[in-house]
Amino acid sequence: MTTSPTAPVADLDHAATTALRPEVAEAMAPFGADRYGNPSGTHRLARDAVRAVDEARERVAAVLGCEPGEVVFTSGGTEADNHAVTGGMPPRDGVPVCSAVEHHAVLEPVEALGGRTVRVDPTGRVDLDHLASVLDELGSSASVVSVMLANNETGVVNDLDAVAEVVRAHEPEVPGVPVHTDAVQAAAWLDLAVAARAADLVAVSAHKLGGPKGVGALVARRHAHLRPLLLGGGQERGRRSGTLNVAGIVGFAAALEAAAAEREEATDRVAKLRDRLAEGLAATVPGLVRTVPDGAAPVLPSVLHVCIEGVESETLLFLLESDGVMASAAASCASGAQEPSHVLAAMGVPTGLARGSLRLSLGWSSTERDVDLALRAVPAAVERVRSFG
Repeated sequence: MTTSPTAPVADLDHAATTALRPEVAEAMAPFGADRYGNPSGTHRLARDAVRAVDEARERVAAVLGCEPGEVVFTSGGTEADNHAVTGGMPPRDGVPVCSAVEHHAVLEPVEALGGRTVRVDPTGRVDLDHLASVLDELGSSASVVSVMLANNETGVVNDLDAVAEVVRAHEPEVPGVPVHTDAVQAAAWLDLAVAARAADLVAVSAHKLGGPKGVGALVARRHAHLRPLLLGGGQERGRRSGTLNVAGIVGFAAALEAAAAEREEATDRVAKLRDRLAEGLAATVPGLVRTVPDGAAPVLPSVLHVCIEGVESETLLFLLESDGVMASAAASCASGAQEPSHVLAAMGVPTGLARGSLRLSLGWSSTERDVDLALRAVPAAVERVRSFG
């Protein structure tokens, strides 16, 4: 059963991706048939592309709180995370360290390099004492510490200043070890110039904040040593080879600026929508547990993560889609998996409860109508799932 193309649809999966903002589409439009130059060239068309990229780089740097020369444009968050964790090719010597709830774009390269994971508390925030213990054990062999700014499943926000303080307290045992943060989920809602200032390496992706897919950036502070991950033409000052996606980069800059300009208003508006959704579901769905209790930890205003007793996520999501509600059980790249989320497992959520996980996430285009539809559809879908048993 599928939703009719004309039926009302509530997109509550903005943590997976967002619709392209109109101003972003407008900014990108000239870089198709008309302004199609390759910025690696030297003629007029190429010089036009170079100017567009340089202007976008300055705008991105202004929003992210870094120097333009510290911005490395990438194909998105996954590439940026891989580059930061590995340090490029060949990888850094030593043992990478990350939290147990990282996105797979961090976890898998850490595991591939024989790295270590750090425990989190029941809210999903990194356990700073365990981080210190791991660094004590590794001594000078630690190569990077990666802790995400905001979790892509639960929306829980980490204190990167505190993380960096723990890392720096272990010098000279771990001299100059870089702190990396995956800020992909946070960029639409937090001022990265402040929230990510302690990180040496910061990964961001355009499509999470109303920009195009297939483009992002890795902020690499001047003191952070970075080899190229992709070798070839030597673009991006030799740090990332490959023909630059000019239209995407221009759109990325426009999306970052739009998100920053409306952040205060959008945060307040979306938080009220999220809270109304949370209160409505708590009152109408028996056995619903908020995965991170209200007030237990800072959470992005856009994310409501719950677990529902006696429900299998896969069936629930199918019924919700048939009623026009698009949602997720976990990270979008893992939503087809049958096993419970590694994030919930690390938080200590019981397996049976975790099987009924539901992530409802809002974004820049979310409306009261989306919440209205969800408040009708979710209780009805839960009741139907339970009736099957």
